[in-house]
Amino acid sequence: MRKKKTTRTTQIVRIFLASGSIISLFFVPWILVWAWLLPLPNTVQEQVNEALGHGFDGMIVYVDEAGKEPAFYADGWHNRETKIPANPKALFKIASISKLYDAVAIAKLVNAKRLSLDKTLADYFPELVGRIENAERITLRMMVQHRSGIPNLTNTPNFWINPPKTSQEALERVLDLPATFAPGEDYEYSNTNYLLISELIKKVLGYSNLQYVKEEILEPLHLTHTYASLSDVNIDDLMGGYYVGVEEDIKTTDYGSMIASAEDVGIFLRALNDGSLLTDAEQKIYSSIYVYNHTGLIPGYQSIAKYHQDIDAVVVQFVNTTDFDGYEWNLSEIAYSRIVKILRREKMRGN
Repeated sequence: MRKKKTTRTTQIVRIFLASGSIISLFFVPWILVWAWLLPLPNTVQEQVNEALGHGFDGMIVYVDEAGKEPAFYADGWHNRETKIPANPKALFKIASISKLYDAVAIAKLVNAKRLSLDKTLADYFPELVGRIENAERITLRMMVQHRSGIPNLTNTPNFWINPPKTSQEALERVLDLPATFAPGEDYEYSNTNYLLISELIKKVLGYSNLQYVKEEILEPLHLTHTYASLSDVNIDDLMGGYYVGVEEDIKTTDYGSMIASAEDVGIFLRALNDGSLLTDAEQKIYSSIYVYNHTGLIPGYQSIAKYHQDIDAVVVQFVNTTDFDGYEWNLSEIAYSRIVKILRREKMRGN
């Protein structure tokens, strides 16, 4: 028995080393180890069903493989209290996935000479000189790429407990704070960058960036299930959002997220990656400033949207459960990676 136990431990260590983890197994929750070690199911739906056993309230998965009809998967609850089953076409708060849409808008406006990547925050918002450190040195390119050093507003005290009601109120959370680093010298994900980008687009165009996104992205792609905010949707169509330790559904709490169906996100991501969304000139600009895949995380909602070139597939995963420790996020990533493994295996078998 002792020899068998040692062998099993050795296997676990090898798995975590292979996955790039350098954290001691003594500090890894065993639920994560178990999620990795479970035999890979035969189908995506079986993997979705299995993932619900890790503590998720509900999951939606959308798969668009080239040459096949899009596939939809779901399990768990759309509404936990009333026991309404998860709907694969439900609306969901996509959080930071929306940054892909903003980056597309920037590429289009730069190509149209409405904006310049090399102009500074001081050029566009002179009133912020002295209120945001290094405003004279922070370029639009740095903001798009999270290399500005502007502090992240969502890291300020009580942001999630008492979310700001307006963009100005959100910006005031970081005014007069010291820079995280000198412009262009490092990288740190900062939602403040994209708040300022949204305000810049509004300033240049005279109307909101979300209206521009609608005209330049949503309408050309016929995306009719993507919305600017919570106030634009039928609340019953929005998947419930749950936080571990909190009994009630928190979906009506407004953190300012865009809302979309998994299918709409998948269609957008396919168009972004296959070049059909942007002109050649716009695509060249976009490729120089931002990524082609993204994740999103706000209380009650976590999402992963990626294009996998080796199997020519877009996979979007929505999970409506989050927690303080981040274990639910880790479990979500594990579930996502296993879904992609199943798709790769099917591709190799010619399915």
